[in-house]
Amino acid sequence: MKIKYFEDTDTALLEIVNSPVAETRELSEDLTVDLDAACHIVSITGRAVLEPERL
Repeated sequence: MKIKYFEDTDTALLEIVNSPVAETRELSEDLTVDLDAACHIVSITGRAVLEPERL
């Protein structure tokens, strides 16, 4: 498992397994999930929530 932060987009990537991504699903405006061919989670990307009003 790896965690990466991208300052330019203010997003964090949680890579759960190192597998090819077959599909990306947008769960909300700030959260996407990458799935492999068997629909297992490969990674999760989310926008950092730094503004208290967005909590």
